[in-house]
This record gives sequence, C-alpha cells and structure tokens, in this order.
Amino acid sequence: MSLSEHQTASLSAETVVVAAGRPPRERDQPVNPPITLSSTYFGTGPLGDGDRGYGRYSNPTWDPFEEALGELEGSDLPGLLYASGLAAVSSALSLIPAGGVLVMPSHSYSGSLVMASELAQKGFIELRTVDIADTDAVREAIAPAGPSAAASMLWLESPTYPMLGIADMQALADAAHAAGAIVVTDNTFSTPLVQQPLLLGSDVVLHSVTKYLAGHSDVVLGALVTSNPQIRSELLHHRIIHGGIAGPFEAWLALRGLRTLALRVERSQASAMVLAERLAAHPAIESIRFPGLPADPGHARAKEQMKGFGSIICIQVAATGALSGADAADKLVQALRLWLPATSLGGVESLIERRRRHTAEPASVPENLVRLSVGIENVEDLWSDLEQALKALDG
Repeated sequence: MSLSEHQTASLSAETVVVAAGRPPRERDQPVNPPITLSSTYFGTGPLGDGDRGYGRYSNPTWDPFEEALGELEGSDLPGLLYASGLAAVSSALSLIPAGGVLVMPSHSYSGSLVMASELAQKGFIELRTVDIADTDAVREAIAPAGPSAAASMLWLESPTYPMLGIADMQALADAAHAAGAIVVTDNTFSTPLVQQPLLLGSDVVLHSVTKYLAGHSDVVLGALVTSNPQIRSELLHHRIIHGGIAGPFEAWLALRGLRTLALRVERSQASAMVLAERLAAHPAIESIRFPGLPADPGHARAKEQMKGFGSIICIQVAATGALSGADAADKLVQALRLWLPATSLGGVESLIERRRRHTAEPASVPENLVRLSVGIENVEDLWSDLEQALKALDG
C-alpha cells in the first residue's frame, strides 16, 4: 500500500515531499507514478463519482501531485491541479456570488488584481483594495460601518506581491468568517514548507505551481487546496466546466520537481538572508523589504506565523548622478552576469527584474523597485555578481 494512503501527520514536510504520491508498495511496481496519456476511459452504464469518464474530468497523473499537495497544506482532501496559476485564480474567484464583495490587497499578484478588476468593471463583483498589513483597515473593508455590504471573500497574500507586506492572517481570517466571508490565500511565495494558511484560518490555498513547487521554470500550472468538501466540489465543478485542466506531462514534471522542494527552499532561504543583510548595508540601495530583517515592518508577524522568511527580496535602487532611480534599477539589472533578468520566481536559478516594466503593475509600486528571486547557486557567487553590478552604477 502506498504511503500516501496512510495518515502522514507524524511525518515532517521534508519527508512528505519525497514520500507522498508514490505508487503502491507492491512487487514490480514502479518507484515513480507513470504518465497517463488518454483523453477518455473505458466504461459502460451511468457515470458514478469514482469513474474517470473523460480526460477533462480526471487523469491518473494528476492524482499523486494533488495528494501530496493536500498533505503538505494540512488538508485531508487532495488538492486540485489547474492549467496555470491564473486558471486557479479564476476558479477561486468563482466562489464569490454575483454582486458579492471581494477584499483584496492593493499589492497583489498583478494577474489576480487584473482579473478581479475586470470582474468589478463588468459589474459582476465589488472590489475593495486594502493595505493588507493594516489589520484595522482590512477589518473595516470586510465589515464596513453603515449600509455598505460585508465582504463575500477576503483574498490574502502574505508576503504580498511584490512589496512583501505581511498580514496578520489569523486575525483577518477570524474577521472575515465573522462577516460570513470565505478566505482565500495565495501561498505561492511561502510554499507549505514555510506557511500553512489552512492552519491559520484560510478556507482555500492557492499556488502558482509554476514557481517553487515545480521549481525548474519549465512548467505552467496552478493549484488549489481546501479542507472543505463542499468548497472542493464547487472548485472541481468549475475546473471541469471551464476546462482549465493540467496536461499529464506537466503534472508529472511538477511532482518530480516537488521531490526537491525542501532542499531548494532551505538553500534559497539561507542565501536570501545573507544577501538581504548585505544589500541593506549597501549605499546604492535606497530601501529594502525582506521579512527576515529585524528592521522590516513585517518581521515580528512573519516570525510568528512563518517557518522562515522566504527567498524573495525587494530593493529600491537609489538615483545616482544623472540616473533616476528607475534608470539605475534598469542599469543594475543589465549589468548582471549570473542573475537572470526575467519574470517569474521560485526556480533553481536566481531571477531579477524591475517590476514596473510590466504595465499591469499597480502605480503604487515604485518605479525603482527591483524584485530578486534567490535560487540555489553559491551565495558568494550571487553576491559577487550583485556587487559588481552595483559598482557599475557609479561608473
């Protein structure tokens, strides 16, 4: 019998990423699950809940990853795999009733913000954006005094994209539930090894599997996890009807990447701490956000509700000479030799970009803000490259 079918509460997450989702422990069974390439399945008579039926409903290659992710997030139910992170976002937003109110961080993943804004512009929902680190302001947005309607959904990111704001997740989840709202948390930055939102009051957890979970910048996938059977049933129905399904090969690659998640997160977090401390002391850096720094506004909260501080760093590059802050940020990125100038994050390679190069990024994100996704390379090599690029700003 496969370990994934047993209670794994006694195992550490570092073990679950390796052991969960394996084939049965029987003679001549493969160690790794196979890829099933089929658009349909044999069957006669009425389709029951346990029948696969058709490739848009189910695929055996999804099951091991969904089982493993559910266990990692502390759910008794398997996760749900989607064709992309935004397909998962769309499915989660479908839980808002027509005309309902969504409370979302003003600094969120730009795709989520754009999708929510378009729904609001079409009159499907009301959108209220907030500083998610301001607990009192979020509570007011969830349940306003006066005639305004209470929220139907609270959308959490902690840390936020890309400003790394930290929410008081349990307090906000409690406030949302008191108002009758569902809580969805995008846990992409942290991964379940660093933070488990279901244990902090969230109803649904979202991942861009493209990032840390798959970890090699070679697949585009998303996922949702919930412990609520009714919510999972609604999300599954949305996936089937809207067709945002994962390809079997991508699902297999994601599970393969998940096996090394603990090692990658451990290495990248340790390196991020070293780099953040050095960047904070560098004269070319105007400001820095990294929750692992004691001076960071979110440090105390992050220390309380996270197992580590992640491996994303945000810096604002100081203007120098004739260069504006934005120009200096661009010059920094262009001068790097090891760090890769590219969007996305969470891969084995270290990535860097000036976020406002994206037209969809909120205007409140500073023009000179640069996001660093720390990979698993040697930390001294990463620092040497940053240091020479920072020196180039003076030249």
